[in-house]
Amino acid sequence: MKGYQLKVFAGRSNPVLGEKIFEALNIDQGKIEILDFSDTETFVQIHENIRGADVFAVQSLCQPGNSNLMELLIMMDAFRRSSAERITAVIPYFAYARQDRKVQPRVPITAKLIANLLVAAGADRVITLDLHAGQIQGFFDIPVDHLFAGPVVMDYFRNIEGLNDLTVISPDAGGVERARAYAKRLDAGLGIIDKRRERANVSEVLRIIGDVDGRDVLIVDDIVDTAGTLTQGAQALVDAGARKVYATCTHAVLSGPAIGRIQDSPIEELVVSDTIPLTEQGAACEQIKVLSVSRMLAEAIRRIHEDESVSSLFE
Repeated sequence: MKGYQLKVFAGRSNPVLGEKIFEALNIDQGKIEILDFSDTETFVQIHENIRGADVFAVQSLCQPGNSNLMELLIMMDAFRRSSAERITAVIPYFAYARQDRKVQPRVPITAKLIANLLVAAGADRVITLDLHAGQIQGFFDIPVDHLFAGPVVMDYFRNIEGLNDLTVISPDAGGVERARAYAKRLDAGLGIIDKRRERANVSEVLRIIGDVDGRDVLIVDDIVDTAGTLTQGAQALVDAGARKVYATCTHAVLSGPAIGRIQDSPIEELVVSDTIPLTEQGAACEQIKVLSVSRMLAEAIRRIHEDESVSSLFE
């Protein structure tokens, strides 16, 4: 889109991340007014000319997810009706990504519904980070740039003093590919927590596959929600002889009893990204360390605007 003016707007879901992205791009925030009427309906008005512009809308679909999704859809409709040349939805946290297939009779595939809504609202492209299931990219008939927080997280762990004989742990069989990528780049061993989930948000750890006795371990996941899987896994690793237990996730949902469980667990440090802003309780938890993905998102926005390669960010 060389020759078209770059305009970046931020919704209300994650204002701190938005400000960091504007700072990294060295541009002013797009002028937009977003407010809620007394009946909770959302109103959006753009306060600058975007005709023919390359527009990026930054909005995490974190709690309250339904409200933030609706706000993003309304923003994109406003951009489309204001004659933007191209509209890119920048969604650091993609809600409903765990509802990506039918696992029971008569249930929706909500991730596909979200993809349809985004396209119907006017999205020409999507940027997102660490999708729970990579195949969600195929739910879209528009380009999807799927970014990874891994490089930011791995740089952090490479600089931790005294981290020796490391084993990277996948909290379940579905996350093995992610854990293997971390293990390869950190020159670490690989392990898996074998568990069975009886119902949503309830899990039971069965056994540890891999060598953790006398070693430091790093549990790698994409989302931590109620932290039941994470904290049970951490305790099982300690029981199996692990020396220190670290954990990392991209999206710190941390709902319900999550913070209390983390505080009561043997986890030395939980490293998360800022795709979701922490609650006051989460920010006060000394075990949680936040790394920013703002520069990565800003660089992806710049490269897309200038028609450069995004995949080379991870080579």
